[in-house]
Amino acid sequence: MKNMHQEFQPPVELQDTIQCFWYDRRESGENPSSFEVLPDGYAEIIFHFGSGCSFSHNGDLQSLPSPFMMGLLHQPVLFHTKNRLEIIGVRCFPWTVFDLLGLPSGKDGVRIFEHPIAQLQSILQACIHAGKIEEAVAEVQQYFLDARSQVARNSMLFKAGVAMREANGTLPVSEVAAAAHATVRTLERNFKQSSGHTVKDVSALMRFEQVRNQLWLSPDSNLAGLAHELGYTDQSHLSREFKRYSGTTPAAFARKAKKEKPIVNNDFVAFIQA
Repeated sequence: MKNMHQEFQPPVELQDTIQCFWYDRRESGENPSSFEVLPDGYAEIIFHFGSGCSFSHNGDLQSLPSPFMMGLLHQPVLFHTKNRLEIIGVRCFPWTVFDLLGLPSGKDGVRIFEHPIAQLQSILQACIHAGKIEEAVAEVQQYFLDARSQVARNSMLFKAGVAMREANGTLPVSEVAAAAHATVRTLERNFKQSSGHTVKDVSALMRFEQVRNQLWLSPDSNLAGLAHELGYTDQSHLSREFKRYSGTTPAAFARKAKKEKPIVNNDFVAFIQA
């Protein structure tokens, strides 16, 4: 299987909104292939090309249009494809992306939405077909630059987001509010209105993401040390939260990482082959 993953940093003007743009290619042959996407602290807009993809929803396979959105996930999602699947993704901070695109916030995990951004599909398709990945990313980047110039920056949410990211989700809500120069009540109201989630919800996902990435890169990591470093009460608290979001224990995930890392490569990109 020839898989490829590239990430592209956003320009300065978009760094309060977008963590990165990325390209992913998966080649699985003619037999249907599945891959699992694990939760993290981001919302993503996904354009896809090739044989298409679907996901398991209430026991049924649901085909996905391009683009679609993945909001914050609270459990793994299983996607299905075959032959070649290519993706241009936009990894966004959940407290900014809905306001930027003029979309209502919500708790939907995989979300089908109608938006003018879908007009990029044919342009991106031509770029991908010609192998011009950087040109495709530049087109998406320009769309977001244009959108960003039309929306006033919410300095409270920006400051809150910076504090949360720098602390990897370990700050109590009161300290996030202090960093944002806001009261807890005002921050929570604005944050939930913009993202559909509470500060505590998103912080918990950020912490899980740190544990997940550490175990992927270093499967033999000490869980008690990780629990202390990331502000969990103890190792059992970390294990409960990890299982809540991943559906598996840290030990089982670490075993899977040891087995699959040589196949996938050293970069955890939230896609785990099922």
